[in-house]
Amino acid sequence: MAPELRSPLGPLDGRYAHQVSDLAEVFSEAALNKTRLHVEVEWLITLTNHHVAGTTPLSGDQQKTLRDRISQFDSEDVTALGQIEAHTQHDVKAVEYFLRGILEQHGMGHLNELVHFACTSEDINNLSYALLLKNSVHGVWLPEATALANDLATLAHKWAHVPMLARTHGQPATPTTFGKEIAVFAHRLRRQLGRISRSDYLGKLNGATGTFSAHHTAWPAANWPTVSQEFVESLGLAWNPLTTQIESHDAMAEIFDSVAHSGRILHNLATDIWTYISMGYLTQIPQPGTTGSSTMPHKINPIRFENAEANLEIADALLRSLASTLTVTRLQRDLTDSSSQRNIGVALGHSLLALRNIRRGLTEIDIDEASMADDLAANWEVLAEAIQTVIRAEIVAGTSTLTDPYDVVKGLTRGQKVSQETLKEFVAGLDISDAAKARLHELTPAAYVGVSAQLVADYLEP
Repeated sequence: MAPELRSPLGPLDGRYAHQVSDLAEVFSEAALNKTRLHVEVEWLITLTNHHVAGTTPLSGDQQKTLRDRISQFDSEDVTALGQIEAHTQHDVKAVEYFLRGILEQHGMGHLNELVHFACTSEDINNLSYALLLKNSVHGVWLPEATALANDLATLAHKWAHVPMLARTHGQPATPTTFGKEIAVFAHRLRRQLGRISRSDYLGKLNGATGTFSAHHTAWPAANWPTVSQEFVESLGLAWNPLTTQIESHDAMAEIFDSVAHSGRILHNLATDIWTYISMGYLTQIPQPGTTGSSTMPHKINPIRFENAEANLEIADALLRSLASTLTVTRLQRDLTDSSSQRNIGVALGHSLLALRNIRRGLTEIDIDEASMADDLAANWEVLAEAIQTVIRAEIVAGTSTLTDPYDVVKGLTRGQKVSQETLKEFVAGLDISDAAKARLHELTPAAYVGVSAQLVADYLEP
């Protein structure tokens, strides 16, 4: 019988694992348990600092011993925790027992009953997931997204002066510059990234129904809301004072929505770049050793942008589902959020993979100015807007007796190709000032780009 072949169920742990390994380190099951242990240790230290149950604060050496044990958390600890969980059938309880064992090893066993004191599992989990999300977003996802926004800004400035025929509704329209169009995406993305960078990460520690009931009954001498706030904020999170058994996940949902929105902006970018490639406005730089098609040797396929499209769509679906599911619970608690939160890393992973594909894709394209110039030269009718607007200004200024300038120009240009010569003859016969005629005679589709380059220079940081 052939040996059993085992492979990862999902592509993020298989085909694309090397591209998201840094995120996996931050949001893996092992990272979750390490973070849970971190929260439990810090809660224990906080309790002793407040003399709960008549304890005295742990010494500096004792605190260091416990914190070092977390920083040294390794594969052997993962295995040991797994063995405990196999018996408890409860992941957070396994962490509690694991920490009790550490206390016994280091002569602090008398504090065992302060481990997980007055906590429900969600007290530990909500803080752990908030920390994992914060670390993964600010440590991995946001730096990559920021780098992509900077890549786009660099290209926008590089190509700010390259004229290009715009395509509104897919039809020839008022020219722009390629750099200005890229600048739009950089500006949109940076705005979302600013929102994400300023996001709050909320946490709570207040017991089984958010009332501090067990805390207050067991040790009424402590001001438990103050203790809780101090503790949560010491972890680098914002304190949520009013919750049920669960932290309400509203802040998480806001972050997921913003990450998903960023993804939709980038999906728009990917499809536009793909379209510009198909139009010949962009060329693809051959990469040594690569194959475009298994049967057509000439092909270079825009796979980076296609891959990004697919992964952004998957990420968007997961992020939207998380945002809607996590903010709803039956009465004071149900477990729908527990399974959902295990997919946060998956959602961010697909988004991160897309970011990296787009960044790589941008290094494998170049602009074809000649193709853009040819398209502009073949569409003189796009100057119709300029002509009718000049006539409007002339009428208001009293230097033209024409009426309904839009209709005048539409009769010449709508649905028709117009040559340079035809357009110049038309302008020469208009009842407008000589200065206006001179401006229009000098105008070409390539020059009719307004202040596109100046917009990039003035409103988009490189």
